[in-house]
Amino acid sequence: MKTTSRPRLNAIAGPILGEFLIGMTVAMAGLWLASKTSDAAAGAFGMINQVLETLMVLFRVLAIGVGVVITQSLGGARPQAARQTALVGLGASTWAGLVAALWVLLANDWTLDVLNAPDAVSALASPYVQTLALALLLEAYNLTMAAILRAHLHARDTLMVMLVMHGIHLLLAFVLMRGVGDWDGLGLFGYAAAFTVSRAVGLGLHLWLWRRRMQLAPRARDWWVCPLPALMPVLRIGVPGAALEMAYRIAFMMSLAAAARLGVAALATQAYTLQTLKYVLLVSMAIGWACEIMVGHLIGAGEFRTAHRLVRKGLRNGLLASGSLALVAAAAAPWLMQAFTRDPGVIAAAQTLLWLSFALETGRVANLVVLGALRSTGDAVYPVAASITSIVLVLGVGSVVLGRHFGLPGIWVAYAADEWIRGMLLLRRWDTHGWVQHARQIYHRLRPPGAETRF
Repeated sequence: MKTTSRPRLNAIAGPILGEFLIGMTVAMAGLWLASKTSDAAAGAFGMINQVLETLMVLFRVLAIGVGVVITQSLGGARPQAARQTALVGLGASTWAGLVAALWVLLANDWTLDVLNAPDAVSALASPYVQTLALALLLEAYNLTMAAILRAHLHARDTLMVMLVMHGIHLLLAFVLMRGVGDWDGLGLFGYAAAFTVSRAVGLGLHLWLWRRRMQLAPRARDWWVCPLPALMPVLRIGVPGAALEMAYRIAFMMSLAAAARLGVAALATQAYTLQTLKYVLLVSMAIGWACEIMVGHLIGAGEFRTAHRLVRKGLRNGLLASGSLALVAAAAAPWLMQAFTRDPGVIAAAQTLLWLSFALETGRVANLVVLGALRSTGDAVYPVAASITSIVLVLGVGSVVLGRHFGLPGIWVAYAADEWIRGMLLLRRWDTHGWVQHARQIYHRLRPPGAETRF
């Protein structure tokens, strides 16, 4: 069988890196703007961002499942199956977005109570998160539609959408949060308004690109109908991923609650550090997503050896990038943190956390690169079974216990230990070829009998 011609890994990872960089810059700008109001506003912004990321697990897992199934279908030369999966993903996005929107409208106070939000933070965070309900529904559509475009290898198009969408978000957020002239602005609510408008623009651009690149124009019923038989391949990938992501987010929220018990200053320090770290893992995240897309195509085409080499290359590049950037961030912390605060205690605490983050980020690489590759091979259950104990006991319980005795550094030690344990388990699975049996099942379902498998 002749190997099909596909873009190089870097050709996919580059635009994805650009998307992440833009999105994280907007979030960083929002945190900076909030910090200019008060540490309480920054703490509220950081805490609500974590709540939103937990709710967006629904969207990301749906996008992952849809993307993986489409890459496998395209690799197996079944474009009609890919089109059907795309429309099913659109309908499912509506229901996922409505669930998240109802949560922030009806369960916001309960959520903040569970997180031990200080009174000064809760007073700002509770009404702020409610204003994000419509934005969450729009974000569900954007994440899924972007994943479908990437699965069709239109990564540059999704980068264009993100440039426009986040550019509008950043411009509006600056004006609406800080105000103009005598107008003082809306504070956190300005960020929410900018979020909503920018996501509406993003949805319009995605619909245009769907028609232009994939000749796909959703009908009215496609926005809410998602037949179970067509959804099942997505759920086989997405449900185990959802279980793992939700377990991780719940355990992480336990660590957030542990930090909240330490006071407003600790919560602000955690928010500043976590936002900085998002830049550290940018390259590894982009490599991980690119590997997932390419491995899905390769599995559908039966090119197992190529997939194995691709992941090893991605893992090596991710380790070099994350390790180097973590050290740079730690060394530059006294200057970086001044963008958010002048409190010397907060700056010193953040630098300590960033030095510890070298262990955290290098351990995280396998979870970013190998996890997505395993999903693309159909090996979706093993990562949950192998990781759940570490997530619950090391990340969740460990953060609470170590945070109580050692403060924020203790919580960071729990983060790093969990990432290394899970990363090594996933790497062992990949190196021992435990995924091959699942990949063969997918390949034989997509290809005619007797076709060659390259492994």
